[in-house]
Amino acid sequence: MTGPRMRNIGIMAHIDAGKTTTTERILFYTGKSHRLGEVDDGEATMDWMEQEQDRGITITSAATSCFWKDTQINIIDTPGHVDFTAEVERSLRVLDGAIGIFCAVGGVEPQSETVWHQADRYGVPRIAYINKMDRIGADFFEVVKEIDTKLASTPLVVQLPLGRESEFNGIIDLVAMDEIHWDATSFGTEMVRAPIQEKYADIAREWREKLIDQISARSDEITHLFLEGKEIPVELLKKAIREEAIARTLLPVFCGASLRNMGVQLLLDGVVDYLPAPEELPPIPGHLAKNEEPTEVERSPDGDPLALVFKIQNDREAGPMCFVRVYSGSFKKGLAVYNISKKKRERINRILRMHSNRYEVMDSISAGDIAVVIGFKIAQTGDTIGSEGHQVLLERMTFPEPVISVAIEPKTLSDRDKLKSSLELLTQEDPTFFYREDEETGQLVISGMGELHLDVLVTRLLRDYKVEANIGKPQVTYRESVSKTVTHTEKYHRVLAGKENTAELTLKIEPLERGTGQRFESKVNSEKLPRELIDAVERGVKNAFSSGSMYGYPAFDIGVTLLDAVYNQSSSSALAFEAAASMGFDAACRKADPILLEPIMTVDVMAPKEFIGDVISHLSSRGGVISSLESRPTVEHIHATTPLANMFGYSTALRSMTQGRGTFAMEFSHFAKKNGSQ
Repeated sequence: MTGPRMRNIGIMAHIDAGKTTTTERILFYTGKSHRLGEVDDGEATMDWMEQEQDRGITITSAATSCFWKDTQINIIDTPGHVDFTAEVERSLRVLDGAIGIFCAVGGVEPQSETVWHQADRYGVPRIAYINKMDRIGADFFEVVKEIDTKLASTPLVVQLPLGRESEFNGIIDLVAMDEIHWDATSFGTEMVRAPIQEKYADIAREWREKLIDQISARSDEITHLFLEGKEIPVELLKKAIREEAIARTLLPVFCGASLRNMGVQLLLDGVVDYLPAPEELPPIPGHLAKNEEPTEVERSPDGDPLALVFKIQNDREAGPMCFVRVYSGSFKKGLAVYNISKKKRERINRILRMHSNRYEVMDSISAGDIAVVIGFKIAQTGDTIGSEGHQVLLERMTFPEPVISVAIEPKTLSDRDKLKSSLELLTQEDPTFFYREDEETGQLVISGMGELHLDVLVTRLLRDYKVEANIGKPQVTYRESVSKTVTHTEKYHRVLAGKENTAELTLKIEPLERGTGQRFESKVNSEKLPRELIDAVERGVKNAFSSGSMYGYPAFDIGVTLLDAVYNQSSSSALAFEAAASMGFDAACRKADPILLEPIMTVDVMAPKEFIGDVISHLSSRGGVISSLESRPTVEHIHATTPLANMFGYSTALRSMTQGRGTFAMEFSHFAKKNGSQ
């Protein structure tokens, strides 16, 4: 198919759907990798971090480029584990299209749904690939049904599997209406097309009619040909499918068995045929840095240079490696550019095209492309890079709050600075990772999205950054709130450096609906209290929010209103009002029946039928509330909610209960009053 010659795609899936194996096969068939790496033997090309090879999972989204049929395909391999939500989010932000991989046995699993809805939010066109057709329990049509019901996407079946489980031996192409088989001796590089066998003719005809029916509902040209009984040209059919896929009205569905080298080349054809090139997508929303006015950026190589830093990886020799997606104009090496988010100039020392952990040097990159820039000192994930003359901010990415913390302390005093600078580098790379110094104990506390997330980061500190440190046990990050409305008047009077400082203000504190966050408003106008003093009150209240009033946890779901203030021209100061606001907030919270909120997690457990009784009673003993139970051909799927504090060490317990066959996924749902009462 002729057309623009670049695709920026991501590969997204639940853990164990075969995402990394599929990526490995793509690299092999496009000639980037001359041998087949397996996740199981720790040889995968994309999983180049030592830990990824140890754990057999994808943690960082490696970006790599390859060529298929004269089209450059930039692939971003995203993690499937919900703890690495930031990696998934920032990858989706810069993709033009994606492949959703589903396991033919497990179907649409909970985390597939999470990532799918994230992709909906960013408007990413997709194609689906049902993998592992050779596994026991594989059911292509059941997964197609689940895509329809669970993901609210309309599947368009463009391929049918020939056989299933150990009988799976090829694919029917419903667009070209022929049969495809692979030669096992050549690692599947030899593909043979043949007429459809008699025994499969009926099912092929039935699904071909469904395909034409779905497309003709949206294409007059195909409807006319169909009604006149004429042959529909393959190119016309592909063009119509492409339009629907890009508009996200239909989801083309492919199938295969990546581990057995079947179906991957056709999937690559699907990427070229049905996913959009950068210039086919609408302009990028942004806003002018000067006045926050919304604007749109055309995706053109002739426009002003504009790019988004979507990932940072620290390299020992090169320093920060900034993965950038260029939306407009071009960037040349050696030139100074402007970091619009930080309002600072930076220099591009080198531009690299990455292939997993290898690279080639480039002189420039232009609109639509993805590459690595070396030389940026202050850039962070989500920063917009461009020119000083045309300052447009691409929308910043927002990331969820961390819910789990661990205390970390250096083994020797001399390691403390090294630990701090390593933590600084990790926070630059990962926006869902935070660290703070506990004021009372002097301890360093790191926070992240889950046990696995923190475990990976701690291992990186110890192994990659060679920091000697002791690690505490994981702790839950609680929140504080209040349960009744209180009005409190705070008077402040101090003599500092011989000068009198006074302030008096009345605050109303009230509980807000769960999940609202924090709110401050002033009912006092600037005639009664100067604007800078109202700002000082707001500062004082906001600082107090971050440390709470009772237990030192951040305060949430609280509304604070400044009702009244007494201002003395000779002795009132911003310092006094800021201090009075902070003290008044603390005092009011103590009167307002403070409560502790704990994170409640959504837990999805998959376990074989014979263990289901034990699994449910064990979840209940950990404070779990079962919301629903779904039966699958080989496993039971439990949906529950549980306080995070009760879920430490759950993976070990589940494995021992189910002889290693149970899996679970857990993500943050909401905060609720501790001890279970909502």
